[in-house]
Amino acid sequence: MKRFAFAVALLASSAAIAQTGLLPGVDKALIDDSVKPGDNLNDYANGTWIKTAQIPADRSSIGVGLDVSLRAEGRTAAIIKGAASAKGAPGSDEQRIADYYAAYTDTAGIEARGLTPIQGDLAAIAAIRDKHDLSRAIGAAMRSDTDPFNNNNYASTNDLFGLFISQDLNRPTRNVPYLMQGGLGLPDRDYYLSDKPEMAEIRTAYRAYLTQLMTLAGLSDPQARADRVFALEMKIAAAQTDIIASQDAHKGDNPWTRTDFDTKAPGIDWNAFWTASGVPAGQRDFIAWQPDAITKLSALVASEPLQSWQDWLAFHTINQVTGSLPKAIDDASFGFYGRTLNGTPAQQPREKRGISAVNGTLGEAVGKIYAARYFPASSKTEIQTMVKNIVAAFDRRIAALDWMAPATKKEARAKLAVLKVGVGYPDHWWNYPKFDVRADDPVGNAQRARLSLYRYHLAKLGKPVDRGEWWMTPQTVNAVNLPLQNALNFPAAILESPYFDPKFDAAANYGAIGSVIGHEISHSFDNLGSDFDSTGRLHNWWTPADLKRFEGAGQALVAQYSAYEALPGLHLNGEQELGENIADVAGLTASYEAYKASLGGKPAPVIDGLTGDQRFFLAFAQSWRTKMREKALRARIATDVHAPAPWRVLTVRNLDAWYGPFKVQPGQKLYLTPEQRVHVW
Repeated sequence: MKRFAFAVALLASSAAIAQTGLLPGVDKALIDDSVKPGDNLNDYANGTWIKTAQIPADRSSIGVGLDVSLRAEGRTAAIIKGAASAKGAPGSDEQRIADYYAAYTDTAGIEARGLTPIQGDLAAIAAIRDKHDLSRAIGAAMRSDTDPFNNNNYASTNDLFGLFISQDLNRPTRNVPYLMQGGLGLPDRDYYLSDKPEMAEIRTAYRAYLTQLMTLAGLSDPQARADRVFALEMKIAAAQTDIIASQDAHKGDNPWTRTDFDTKAPGIDWNAFWTASGVPAGQRDFIAWQPDAITKLSALVASEPLQSWQDWLAFHTINQVTGSLPKAIDDASFGFYGRTLNGTPAQQPREKRGISAVNGTLGEAVGKIYAARYFPASSKTEIQTMVKNIVAAFDRRIAALDWMAPATKKEARAKLAVLKVGVGYPDHWWNYPKFDVRADDPVGNAQRARLSLYRYHLAKLGKPVDRGEWWMTPQTVNAVNLPLQNALNFPAAILESPYFDPKFDAAANYGAIGSVIGHEISHSFDNLGSDFDSTGRLHNWWTPADLKRFEGAGQALVAQYSAYEALPGLHLNGEQELGENIADVAGLTASYEAYKASLGGKPAPVIDGLTGDQRFFLAFAQSWRTKMREKALRARIATDVHAPAPWRVLTVRNLDAWYGPFKVQPGQKLYLTPEQRVHVW
């Protein structure tokens, strides 16, 4: 049956090429004709695939994103193997890539070294004698692994605090450090505080994992240590700011001076903390992103027993490098984080994990080769043209808004006029401090990589803001809007079929990658991006009436998405996902209008029996083709600011243009009256 479906699709594609010279970009073999598009476009466009697709044992989900990622992974593997064959000089990119991968995949060496690579760290923790030493240890552990603007990382660090460094919200010509909350071993505070049965089950499993890891690490009285760590993390979770409040830039805009920490957040020895952190002594200005949490976390340093903090430091020191420690520890970590949290039955092969490890730490070195080898200039030019067209469509929409005051329109259009768009790879490469990579030290390699990245960000303090800075590597299958820089990054690896293909008709390319481009452009005008002007400064450039109308549309979208029930009794969180859902609606709309404009007034061809509009919306729906395990879906809804992929497809119900091509009628599940459709922009 599967081979037959493929053969039919291939014949249809041949006919399409003969007619127009282009492929339709829609796989009709995925479509389930038993479903009406007006009831569920995702189940119509992808339903046949959904019924038969099997999630691999080493994955929590499967879909287009994985397909494209595997292609990038294969190319990266070739680069790594090439680096090994090159036998580069000491300190060269080739040597560092090859030795990092060799160290990570040398399981015999990892077993032989045992816990030796972290014994020095554990001994230093055990030697802590007072809260001054503790403050110094917490400061020394801090790294740049949070990011409230570019990657939605509001509490992602295992350390008590994370440091994000970028331009000042109020003085955008200078860089400042943003101190952010952290300290949890579970993904989010709700895992500790929620009374839902499934969260209680995860807490029970996490406590068992804490004990298991302490035991495998050879620490004395592992049960008591685990109990202390869990009790402390319950208090840390209660001190944290929730994910919805953490997304609000106005709540995060809290300028503190260095001395403010002593008076506003007593408990930590801040002088010892900042000295150990490596933040230059002359840095006086900071932003406290979650000030209430910082105050409460600092108070916990003073109030909680020293032994609890030592156990907590020991656990997180081990937990951050489990993949480079003996198999028993590595397996225990996967057993909890992979199997229990995400429902993934099997761990990925060591070789594949090694590729991810290299990409995560030497991504810039790999990316230079990747961009040169796999991203042709012709693709860069075509994507840049699409970006230009979609920006123009968005500008036309703003200009035509009848509800927006001229002053607000002027500021909105000014943002578009100076939007900086990066396609494929940076104009200039990152300048990370090179760290020492050794073929026999995977733990040290990982630790030095994190420190190198941290020092790179610290080095930005006191220097001019770089608006062309990239936050993703070329081999990353993703895209990002950078609100502080008023910029976008579209890495080379996402600019691949079926998201984008030079052989596809324009309808498919605009429906798939065009919707991604429109989405990222639209982030400049979502509930976060709309707070920033063309220079990246945080200020309200809206009239009160315009802002009220915009927020009202946002609340309608919140209600729409909160009504979706992903699993029995589990609804999406429309408030948490608002910014992404605004970007989906506005981005798809702008891409559709750009597609229509690209036709130059001519009718779109019918290809493979599909009109241009049908191909546009089907390509969009099929670009989100995804199947997830239930536990992974639950984790996604609890922690992610994006709606899960099947519900992102349903954004089409807000576009007037979707209804006609698919004959969507009142009474069908996705049908909205024109007044109910949320347009936002």
